[in-house]
Amino acid sequence: MNRVLLVLVALGFVINSWAQVDEREKLRELEIQRQADKQRVIDRQIDSVALLIDTEQYEAADKKILNILRTVKSVPSDLTFYLGKNSYYLTKYKQSVDWLNKYIQLKGTSGQFSEEAIEIKRKAEIELVKEKQLEAQQATVIFSKDFDIDCGPTGKVVCPVCNGSTVIIKKGYFGDTYKTCGYCNHAGTLTCGDYNKLLKGQLKPATN
Repeated sequence: MNRVLLVLVALGFVINSWAQVDEREKLRELEIQRQADKQRVIDRQIDSVALLIDTEQYEAADKKILNILRTVKSVPSDLTFYLGKNSYYLTKYKQSVDWLNKYIQLKGTSGQFSEEAIEIKRKAEIELVKEKQLEAQQATVIFSKDFDIDCGPTGKVVCPVCNGSTVIIKKGYFGDTYKTCGYCNHAGTLTCGDYNKLLKGQLKPATN
């Protein structure tokens, strides 16, 4: 009787183990199916992005890409390409170069879009250089000496040559030398007109 009981208990353990293994297998299959379904949804969304870009709906494509990015933990390689490509058409050249570089790093020269990615990246880099040159030109205009500076209601500023001390100190090997500032005429300040002349290199120091 005891032997029969032991056999039944052992059989119960075996059946229970089989049931647990079967349950884990079912859960694993369900997870695989869930991931596959999620990937199919993402693939359809990426295809939609490609269609929007092909029909020159770049703003709509950008919104679709952002929606995809909010739902994924890791960005699919194809999406890095489309993000880089669409950024180029939106004149976001730095962003375009960044994402196309990601695609090329992932796929090398053998990817489905590698050739196109390399070509668009080249164009984006050219435009990026142009942007930087234009920014440099604009900066030159912004900081040009052609502008007069408003000195405020007093119409005066502290002399930037002597910092208001009326004396210019020069350090030398044999000690410091002191010289009266020839720009502020012992006042320690400049009129707004003289200040702007000084900035433009047009103010000459007094000889006395």
